[in-house]
Amino acid sequence: MVNFCAIVGCATRADRDVSRSFFRIPALVTHQGEQTREVSQRRRDGWLKRISRDVQESSIKNMRVCDLHFVSGHPSDLFPPDTIDWLPSVNLGHSKFPAPPPGALAREERARRRNKRRKDLEGADSLVALQNDSSSDCATDVCEPMEDHTYIRQPEERETGQECQTDLTGTAITGMQDEINRLTAENLGLKKKLATAEFGEESLKDDEEKVRFYTGLPTYAVLMMVLGLVSDHISVTARSSLTKFQQVFMVLMKLRLHTSVQDLAYRFNTSTSTISRTFALCVDVLYKKTSFFVKWPSREEIQMTMPMVFRTNFGVRVAAVIDCFEVFTDRPTSLVAQAQTWSDYKPHNTVKFLMGITPQGFISFVSPAWDGRASDQEITEESGILDDLLPGDVVLAGRGFDVMDGAGLTCAEVEIQGRKQLSMAELMDTRKLSSVRAHVERLIGCVRQRYRILAGPLPTGYLLTKDADDKTLMDKIVHLCCALTNIADTVLPFD
Repeated sequence: MVNFCAIVGCATRADRDVSRSFFRIPALVTHQGEQTREVSQRRRDGWLKRISRDVQESSIKNMRVCDLHFVSGHPSDLFPPDTIDWLPSVNLGHSKFPAPPPGALAREERARRRNKRRKDLEGADSLVALQNDSSSDCATDVCEPMEDHTYIRQPEERETGQECQTDLTGTAITGMQDEINRLTAENLGLKKKLATAEFGEESLKDDEEKVRFYTGLPTYAVLMMVLGLVSDHISVTARSSLTKFQQVFMVLMKLRLHTSVQDLAYRFNTSTSTISRTFALCVDVLYKKTSFFVKWPSREEIQMTMPMVFRTNFGVRVAAVIDCFEVFTDRPTSLVAQAQTWSDYKPHNTVKFLMGITPQGFISFVSPAWDGRASDQEITEESGILDDLLPGDVVLAGRGFDVMDGAGLTCAEVEIQGRKQLSMAELMDTRKLSSVRAHVERLIGCVRQRYRILAGPLPTGYLLTKDADDKTLMDKIVHLCCALTNIADTVLPFD
């Protein structure tokens, strides 16, 4: 008899499709206990419902289902039940049962590996407990006096107590004890290695250099401070593959090293979709809870912390160093968006941000994202930074603000003429501007060097969705990088 697939609409035949595999309808198992019988009955009924045909019981034994209707190409075992291929689930020819979502098989395999690893650790713990029990139970019983009976001793027989019935010799027990001790030490060593390999607290708390490399933060204590700010606002369930610490650490690692999503998925033993979703959610929480680290200080605060290199050349009037920097993006699919984000200066598709930095190196202002075609002057006038300046404040600007030859800097003074605006100060000695140029470039480049994600390119999707505050994911990423930079040490000495 030629086997053919019983699924509605499937034309697979064994004589024509020789590469296909065919599987019988699962039989009812009646000789392995009540639970097995109930599970096998449920599975058999499930197969028949998925086939969705009106068949007689006598014809079921001749029915077959081909491998095209299983995610992995074959049905899974009876136990554990309800796995992804426990029942036919794809290409059923009807819509009575939903198909498994993409990536379901990979998630099931990761869950299976996690459960196996957890059981291995539990088994090792049980072995340690067995060591303690065997030491306490058998130590006293072996030496108990025997009752007054007469025994006929046979060759190679040993007398045994009533409660500790064992034929093991002292040498064998000593060998077992040594083996238990060895396995206990090995178990503890493996636990320590596992904790180190999983990017948890244990892998970082004693290694400040690793903290700086992966997060850009100066110490482990600062990292835990950041975690404390957001911990109550990060959700973790029994099904979560990442702890709260791992979620925050993964985001900081992405910002610091611009690691790919696939790389992070391998490192944290999860899927790329989980990494992408967690990144967006966690960036939003971190942005909201650390935004107060970027604020415009008072004039008194700026003057109290003014470095000597600025005092010597400008007194205490410098309020900020401003500059626009560009972040590369992927090329948009829309021709209009391509034209709006194209930067002739790079040349590349970019978005622009205006940054204001105090002379001491504290980031005091970050604008939202602007398209790469916008001019630096336009962004300065429309971003709102002029509202933070006071009359008499001196502002140093980087490249792109009518740069003076030789110095690479522009000096402007705030005046009130109906509205706040920047007017050019009198031409200053080029050597005076040049003396602070190196310091200004260090200030402007600090954030981009610390967090490589700002080098791009970043997906255009980061610019598409805005929240209730009209902020895109790109805005939050840049603002978060600036806030984290403010937590670190300043790049300029006070003296």
